[in-house]
Amino acid sequence: LSKEFSSTSSTTADGTVTSRVTRNGNAMMEKDLLNHEDLAGDRGMIDDIFDETYREKEGPKPPLRYVWRNIILMSLLHLGALFALTLIPSAKIQTLAWALLCFLVSALGITAGSHRLWSHRSYKATLPLRIFLTIANSMAFQNDIYEWVRDHRVHHKFSETDADPHNAMRGFFFSHIGWLLVRKHPDVIEKGQKLDLSDIKADKVVMFQRRYYKPSVVLLCFTLPAVVPWYFWDESIVISFFIPAILRYTIGLNATWLVNSAAHMFGNRPYDQNINPRENPLVSLGALGEGFHNYHHTFPYDYSTSEFGWRFNLTTAFIDLMCLLGLASDRKKVSKEVILARKMRTGDGSHKSG
Repeated sequence: LSKEFSSTSSTTADGTVTSRVTRNGNAMMEKDLLNHEDLAGDRGMIDDIFDETYREKEGPKPPLRYVWRNIILMSLLHLGALFALTLIPSAKIQTLAWALLCFLVSALGITAGSHRLWSHRSYKATLPLRIFLTIANSMAFQNDIYEWVRDHRVHHKFSETDADPHNAMRGFFFSHIGWLLVRKHPDVIEKGQKLDLSDIKADKVVMFQRRYYKPSVVLLCFTLPAVVPWYFWDESIVISFFIPAILRYTIGLNATWLVNSAAHMFGNRPYDQNINPRENPLVSLGALGEGFHNYHHTFPYDYSTSEFGWRFNLTTAFIDLMCLLGLASDRKKVSKEVILARKMRTGDGSHKSG
């Protein structure tokens, strides 16, 4: 059973934070001046809770510094993906099925792995599951888990500010891919260095991946996806490389990036209209459940990132299956009472129309 655990907060004009914390739907306590440790529940971390005290530095913004290596590589990757699209009619059905499987596995390495498990600690995973998610994460090739977690916690703690790595206030292109093509804002680096990442450093599986990340990416993101169709069912080596490796990788990247861009710009805000992230079902469909973003930024500790269970949320179904198999446990979930109270207090009213 998932562990019922929830807390909501609101900030008044004078900065006082009030909250009602409930467990299993029964009010346990109501307190003023709630600190972030309470808000984060019993996960033992606060670095994915928005920091109300942060203020952007006054004066002109630092000039953009382009990372030409990334610009060239990303351009070549997307050209390769366009070429791969022309190969689809010539590909064997097994190859297309294999590409889809590689996409799903690599996506889970991000959604169930670096995001919900390691960034937010919204559930617990056994060693075998952590090893599988680490392998899947290397197949996804979106930075190693340690770096992904650091950037994501900074994103939550300083969302839509200069300290947010993919600050959506800088436009769709920047929050989608542009942030990878320029040097980070100094505040992103400064705040990232101050995060408490002791839990990540203590995970030997994560640190093993970090140590051997480059060879793991070569093997799992490119070599394995390409070799299997060529070796097992005599697929053309060109098709084997460009569809299960290049096209699958490019689609996976853009599915993740849409959470940073589209899900911060397009959609309604039924939980908190005072923040930028939105509910975007189309993004959820492509990113295995990560598009319920207004909910997620309101309740970052919920393992499902949504109140709707498996709806457009394959990652939640996967975590539930892992719990059924005894490979995961201690899922954090917000109670329906707290969700409704939050909608009534800070939502945009869109929940009333369904």
